[in-house]
Amino acid sequence: MRSGVRLGVDVGKARIGVARSDFHGMLATPLETVARSSGNSTADIDRLTILCDELDCAEVVVGLPLSLSGGTTASTDDAVAFAGRIAAATGRPVRMIDERLTTVSAQAALHTSGRAVKGSRPVIDQIAAVILLQHALDSEASTGNPPGIAASELGPDPQGDLP
Repeated sequence: MRSGVRLGVDVGKARIGVARSDFHGMLATPLETVARSSGNSTADIDRLTILCDELDCAEVVVGLPLSLSGGTTASTDDAVAFAGRIAAATGRPVRMIDERLTTVSAQAALHTSGRAVKGSRPVIDQIAAVILLQHALDSEASTGNPPGIAASELGPDPQGDLP
């Protein structure tokens, strides 16, 4: 298992859930929710860059939203482009992890804990980031290989089914 803090990022249209791991890559915990920038603003990327610098992260893990059949969607293209922006801004490696159903799992966890889902979107985004980052950490721990796929291996417009 590689050491170093990892930042988990769940990219949405309005918000970005952010989680972090411990230095040993064992446990993911929620960090914050960042408002998604629009237009030419880079406030979201700027905030993620600050978090990477403050935590001295070794890697950023970004959720890769695929259709249930494994194909790409407009959200896939958006997440891949966003991951590229993170890599360029932070200078850190970025890996993309299949995030199918993480938001559904996050909503279920929130509901089970007795919290109302309505009005809890920022918390759901953080929980979704925790779920995807924990999945990445567990995958690496069990296989010994970096999880998912390097964002640098994906073009700006991925097509069809992804590995």
